[in-house]
Amino acid sequence: MNDVIVKDKIVIENLIYEVRGKEVMMDSDLAKLYQVETKRINEAVRNNPEKFPERFSWILTNEEEKNLRSKISTSSQTSN
Repeated sequence: MNDVIVKDKIVIENLIYEVRGKEVMMDSDLAKLYQVETKRINEAVRNNPEKFPERFSWILTNEEEKNLRSKISTSSQTSN
């Protein structure tokens, strides 16, 4: 069950990051997978809080965002 899922040449495994000890996906990456704008993902979360409890949807701190951007940049440079 360790198969890598590929959708439209997007390797989902590469879109999962660890933050606060949890595996997470960014809203922008989910938007790419669902082929919608990022703002539509965020609207769905905002308009349906019962479907997206805090444990499934939360905002990064400035430090987490900075650290994650660094990881994304590093992984993008090494994957080319």
